[in-house]
Amino acid sequence: MDKPFLNQIDLSRRWGISPRTLERWRWLGEGPVFVKLGGRVAYRFEDIEAYEQAHMRNSTSDDGQAAMGGLS
Repeated sequence: MDKPFLNQIDLSRRWGISPRTLERWRWLGEGPVFVKLGGRVAYRFEDIEAYEQAHMRNSTSDDGQAAMGGLS
């Protein structure tokens, strides 16, 4: 990726969710970590990838452990 940070709009497009969902997650302390720069919110690309990796699952009944590519 050529940008080290994504803003709320970029991340909402990447995940196909509403920017308001990201706002709510920040308020609740959920979602990926973010950087607050003045009045602007930014997400480091490495933190987005780590969040995505931590939420990978093999099935809807997965016990919450990150998937390991189907390997045991």
